Amino acid sequence: MEENLIWGMSPQLAAILIVVISYAIIFSEKVNRAVVALIGAAVMIISGILNQKTAIAGVDFNTLALLIGMMMIVAVSEKSGIFQFVAIWSAKKVKASPRGLLAALAVVTAAFSGFLDNVTTVLLIAPVTFQVTRKLKVSPYPYLLVEIFASNIGGTATLIGDPPNILIGSALNLTFMDFVYNLAPVVAVTMVVLVLAFDFFWKRSLVTTDKNRKIVMKMNEFDAITDKVLLFKCLGVLFVVILGFIMAKDIGLENGTIALLGAAVLLFLYTLGAGENRDDKVQDIFSSVDWITIFFFTGLFVIVSGLEHTGVLEALGHKFVEMTGGSIEKLALLILWSSAIVSSVIDNIPFVATMIPMLKSMEESMGGREAMMPVWWALSLGACFGGNGTLVGASANVVVAGMAMREGHPIGFIKFLLWSVPVMLVSVLIATLFIM
Repeated sequence: MEENLIWGMSPQLAAILIVVISYAIIFSEKVNRAVVALIGAAVMIISGILNQKTAIAGVDFNTLALLIGMMMIVAVSEKSGIFQFVAIWSAKKVKASPRGLLAALAVVTAAFSGFLDNVTTVLLIAPVTFQVTRKLKVSPYPYLLVEIFASNIGGTATLIGDPPNILIGSALNLTFMDFVYNLAPVVAVTMVVLVLAFDFFWKRSLVTTDKNRKIVMKMNEFDAITDKVLLFKCLGVLFVVILGFIMAKDIGLENGTIALLGAAVLLFLYTLGAGENRDDKVQDIFSSVDWITIFFFTGLFVIVSGLEHTGVLEALGHKFVEMTGGSIEKLALLILWSSAIVSSVIDNIPFVATMIPMLKSMEESMGGREAMMPVWWALSLGACFGGNGTLVGASANVVVAGMAMREGHPIGFIKFLLWSVPVMLVSVLIATLFIM
């Protein structure tokens, strides 16, 4: 294959052209990203850069299984009302204090983001935020901002918290606890700094009357629980699934297998005794899976595989080694800051998907996997923290902005930048100290 020209070009140049055009269309958001990725993948095969066997080999089915399994578990869990319960319970635990509420919602959002995808987290928390702030008669703006930032920061702490981590974890066969041990401490420090900073800058406007606080204290968090039996089923399955992630290496199972098994068991429990509605319930949960993201990943894996197969990523890896003089510290900092800057303006998923095989190709010349681990953690931190850089840096940002617009509290692009850029810079600086 290497000797044959493709469209009058070398295979390497043809692969680069396919990737550049595909990514340009994806970032333009003029065409559905899953459609673009699948067409790009098909062109990689039709051109002869890949054959069907190598294309399928390039797809990381463990990542896809993990994503689908967790999406299904979250879809069933949502129906119990557990997430809204926790949000209202947290508001009451701080005695409906506006300042306490800011910290509580930030912590709850970060915690949920460690186990749910960021978009799901903000979709669950934001409506409760509007409800409580209306009763307190305070602006929802600081609360929405801190929830956006907390969702992107909190998701960094675990294997399943953010798609870049799922990609990295699957590619390197890392466990759930590998991420917790290495990234949760820096996430915790960053969250403390975020909450303290927001409290300092907003405390004068976070005031309300005792009358308004009493209205919130009268809210019954148990009203949010729509199905107590389902709640206990979900909590039981979630506990076993997380335990499975922690013990994955000991029990010899991949994270994707554990997630899909958990989803299947929860679906069985959810539909048990449903009678004629059984198939409708299953169909409802399957339709809750974000299939656009799943097929986007599928196509993306094949596109990146084309770059890897032609040796483009290996060549780029050698260039990076030359640029950093073989220094792990320099490479880690380069990856951290470049990931953060790039991820603040474009989708971090294709960026990370492209970086993974390139960094893998560098491991041998940089001292092996163990020596390269700081670089891998830098990629995760940069890609996830970078999502806070702009309003389009992460899907959760856009979703919250849309909800705020509908509620009459628009979040402008420039207004958001006044907060997002400092938050991103400070969080990446904290990550820099951690990496060094």
